[in-house]
Amino acid sequence: MRMQPSAHTSNLDHRACDRARLTRDPRFDGLFFIAVTSTGIYCRPVCPAPSPKQQNIRYYDSAAAASAAGFRPCLRCRPEAAPGSPLHRAKSELVAGALRLIEQGALDNGSLPELAARVGVGERHLRRVFAEELGASPLDVAATRRLLFAKQLLGETALPMTAIAQASGYASLRRFNAAFSEAYGKPPREIRRGRALAASSADELVLRLPYRAPYDFVHLLEFYARRTIPGVEVVDADGYRRSVVIDGVPGWFAVAPLAGDSALALRVHHPKSSVLGTIAARVKRMFDVDADPRALTAAFQRSALMKPLIRRWPGQRLPGAWDGFELAVRAVLGQQVSVAAARTLAARVAATYGTPFAEGTPVGLTALFPAPEALANAPLEQQGITRARAATIRGLAQAVLEGRVQFRAEQPLAAFERDLVALPGIGPWTAHYIAMRALAQPDAFPAADLILRRAAGQGRTLGTRELEGLSEEWRPWRAYAVMLLWRSS
Repeated sequence: MRMQPSAHTSNLDHRACDRARLTRDPRFDGLFFIAVTSTGIYCRPVCPAPSPKQQNIRYYDSAAAASAAGFRPCLRCRPEAAPGSPLHRAKSELVAGALRLIEQGALDNGSLPELAARVGVGERHLRRVFAEELGASPLDVAATRRLLFAKQLLGETALPMTAIAQASGYASLRRFNAAFSEAYGKPPREIRRGRALAASSADELVLRLPYRAPYDFVHLLEFYARRTIPGVEVVDADGYRRSVVIDGVPGWFAVAPLAGDSALALRVHHPKSSVLGTIAARVKRMFDVDADPRALTAAFQRSALMKPLIRRWPGQRLPGAWDGFELAVRAVLGQQVSVAAARTLAARVAATYGTPFAEGTPVGLTALFPAPEALANAPLEQQGITRARAATIRGLAQAVLEGRVQFRAEQPLAAFERDLVALPGIGPWTAHYIAMRALAQPDAFPAADLILRRAAGQGRTLGTRELEGLSEEWRPWRAYAVMLLWRSS
């Protein structure tokens, strides 16, 4: 077992880590990992195992950093069950963008030079910034992601080994078995042996999505409920569910809170087990389960305007979106009209131009939202949409088809805004709103929003530039400030 000191300069406060470890404080779960040199194992701060000797302890920012140093994951506290991801450790937009691609499986079938090219830098530079910010290489992060997701599927589902290997991003069952045996010291079948698992199949399973409390799921659900597209989405007492298309194959998923647990239950129905990782990653981003409430509180405590809001709603999350193009269409439909009116128009578009959903699906899911090719030449005016907005949506669809606009989560916010506002009918407000939700950009800020300017002015309406200046102290979490200020209105 290789256990080497990392070149990464961690910002972890070792005294705070010591206190969190000794008290097993759940607020720090996933924020750092404990490696033990005498056993070669790394654990979560909440691990129930007896505390090791102080001289044998090493602290790491992420599971990937601990793995890169040669430690293997604990079978008792299960690091795969910890909330968060390396994204909350990224200090730059470059690393955050690369991490989003890795979470989408970019290094499962692609190469490191290809990943570097997608984020616009050289391979050597990408390795360097990953080592500086995360203490692990991109390949280390990808390998840890594959391994921990495979371990989760192994422990939470009854999927066959071949399906687990495919869903986790391994090129073959042989590589999966080899990687698993090297990390855990035993083959996956031996770890699963004797465990009682819920019945599951390739097109139906339940996964646990952990989050770091507090988490205001009720408010998040209310936000989605006001904006659901009938036929495509349903929000009810059971939670949220919607129809989706992955790799050209339709399916659906449902999300609900797990009683007595700091986690959401993700129920997936899709015939291709290989897409489970993609669905899980997108749903985690959509429901913002990786957010760090402590970081948000620390940032907003310095602001006289934001401090009372984050204290009142400490579990605020950023409501994401399943599909970027769909969200962009909805944003255009919502320009200068009420949320209810925009919802009605979106429902007409989905019913008219979307694909009917298969029978046998849950009540309320009857359509798949139309793809760009279905709207590029659609006579949307017939659905009660104004001529200008209809033209904007057709132009947006054509730009997506031609690659002039892409909803890649890894792209810099400024580049995304530049591409969108180049289209007729889309201004900075719409571009930032789309970035905030479709790309989960934590620093997106639609400063021209009237309600936002009134809420921030506390009795008067701020100018756009004045609000932008005020928001500088909220970086890099301005999108969360938007949600709190909207909520205060």
